[in-house]
Amino acid sequence: MHGTPFSPEPTHVEFDEDSMWVTLEDGRTIGVPLAWFPRLLKGSAEARQDFFLSPSGIHWDTLDEDIAIAGLLADRMEVPPPARAA
Repeated sequence: MHGTPFSPEPTHVEFDEDSMWVTLEDGRTIGVPLAWFPRLLKGSAEARQDFFLSPSGIHWDTLDEDIAIAGLLADRMEVPPPARAA
């Protein structure tokens, strides 16, 4: 197993209408709701496909989103902080 000392590497990512599915090098597949990641939810299908994989996670430069595999395995949502009033 490569990945990090704490989690396996992602090998494949796909989407359906409501979820993101991440396959890991150890054979597991994790499904998470897109609602956990507002940037992905609001992004176009084309923008969601414009990602790259690293040993620690999934990254979308155009959507300014980075998702750590360790966070997915721990079931932690990555919710952005609320916007501050001007």
